[in-house]
Amino acid sequence: MKIYIDGKFYDKEQAGISVFDHGLLYGDGVFEGIRVYHGKVFKLSEHITRLYASAGAIALEIPMKKREMEEAVLETVRLNRKKNGYIRLVVTRGEGTLGLDPAHCGKPTVIIIVADIQLYPEELYKKGVKIITASTRRIPPECLDPRIKSLNYLNNILAKIEARRSGAMEALMLTTQGLVAECTADNIFVVKGGKLLTPHPCKGALDGVTMRTVFEIAKARGIECSEADLAQYDVYTADECFITGSGAELVPVIEIDDRTVSDGKPGPLTLALIEDFRRLVAA
Repeated sequence: MKIYIDGKFYDKEQAGISVFDHGLLYGDGVFEGIRVYHGKVFKLSEHITRLYASAGAIALEIPMKKREMEEAVLETVRLNRKKNGYIRLVVTRGEGTLGLDPAHCGKPTVIIIVADIQLYPEELYKKGVKIITASTRRIPPECLDPRIKSLNYLNNILAKIEARRSGAMEALMLTTQGLVAECTADNIFVVKGGKLLTPHPCKGALDGVTMRTVFEIAKARGIECSEADLAQYDVYTADECFITGSGAELVPVIEIDDRTVSDGKPGPLTLALIEDFRRLVAA
């Protein structure tokens, strides 16, 4: 494995950053998780655009043009000869002092890792997963806009711990007002009356690249899609439910908080969208 760090490639065993890097010390930085399918990087431009938007929102100036970043990602994929895999693109504030002030940091650190990934066993895409609602609430947008994909994921990690301890693979996170936000690492969709609904990014959900892709393929089927305020009631009483993410892709949800979604099987629309998505990435 070859890892890109600030314009150079290192073997995994030699790859490292300073212990004074503010990405390590404070979670000060942004990242993207990107998929590689059949040698092609999926939605690279969209991911790079979101990366730079996240960086701009936290006043982090990435020391590369967008096109240069895209080329660095593609070169790292080529060097690792990865036909199918996962890219973790990270930009930290860079090396600084032990103080919180980012003004003491020098040049930001750019890291690109290309590796294998399989978040869910294949059978769960056919049988579905069970999730719970975490007691850990999503950080309010008034405190940190959820559209910023930052390195500080402690909020989500605590919810993930709850999920694992309860025997579930994922956890639903609510806003401080009790609305549905997202899962720990995925967006969530419900199907009600033939319509596809997902929480609005301004209400606590990441503006997901896979989420937007689902909108595209659903609209191509003539399915009405919208962002909406959703309560737990809407998820409990959904006709279908599924989660989406770059790593997860589309995974059916068949049970939430011991409540069976519809008949307890992945719904026909969910399964159709999974097939459409797989055809898209295979093209």
